[in-house]
Amino acid sequence: MTFLIFSTLEKVKGNNDSVRFSEKVNLALRRTAHLLLVENGDSTSGITPVQQQDANTFLVRIDKLFDYDKLPDLLQKSLKIHRIDRGYDVSVLHCENSTIVLGYNFQDLNQKHGVPCSGRKLEAGCYSLKVSFYPETKTATASGNWWIFPVGSLLAGLGYIVWKKTKNLPELTEQEPVKFEANTKIVFGNSSLDMTKLLLISGSKSHNLTYREGKLLLLFVNNINQIMERDFILKSVWEDEGIIVGRSVDVFVSRLRKMLSEDLNVKISAVHGVGYRLEVS
Repeated sequence: MTFLIFSTLEKVKGNNDSVRFSEKVNLALRRTAHLLLVENGDSTSGITPVQQQDANTFLVRIDKLFDYDKLPDLLQKSLKIHRIDRGYDVSVLHCENSTIVLGYNFQDLNQKHGVPCSGRKLEAGCYSLKVSFYPETKTATASGNWWIFPVGSLLAGLGYIVWKKTKNLPELTEQEPVKFEANTKIVFGNSSLDMTKLLLISGSKSHNLTYREGKLLLLFVNNINQIMERDFILKSVWEDEGIIVGRSVDVFVSRLRKMLSEDLNVKISAVHGVGYRLEVS
């Protein structure tokens, strides 16, 4: 039981850490793109959303010309502000064909020869800034997880006491459906969710939700504009069923998208290889 508790806590912590890492990188790259444009005298052009290609690879498109020599320092400062200390590779790509034009490795910042390709001027055009981080390696230590064993032993003892008290109770012939308790009406964009009635109002239309649809939408609105991994969504919404089907997320997201189609301020976006994010403007 202690092992299962430890494994579950580590999995949840890993999912949360991954989401937080994606959010911090998103903000750091947007800050970098903004400052690159400002350094080039452009303070009005919009910045496209950061794309996450996988768990460690991020890309932001810059439609205007920027000074490549300013990039290493601005990016490193942005990552430091958001406390991102992983190693990384940087590539500047042509938007049209994704050809690498310029690039460097984070270790080049401390070399005498400086960053490769520095001093080279970019031609006017559209470029994508791609940052590939090294996968994070974690080593479990006894000092960091010492509390798992006493807590696990305590829970095991409590479980035994509960079992002793309930083993002689008559067996239930039918399991009652799980009731999701939520007493608040949540407004997001031009939509609202009432979990007590399992009712979604989006634009001028009302939709009666199933229990799973309501629980999934509630998870989204409680994490607006945050990337949620598929595993995290499955565990949060479907784990109490005992059997988790990966396609369930895609099917239910498709249903919610149709219900929210009238609200132009709300969008459920897929993050390739990671999961989904509810975007509310």
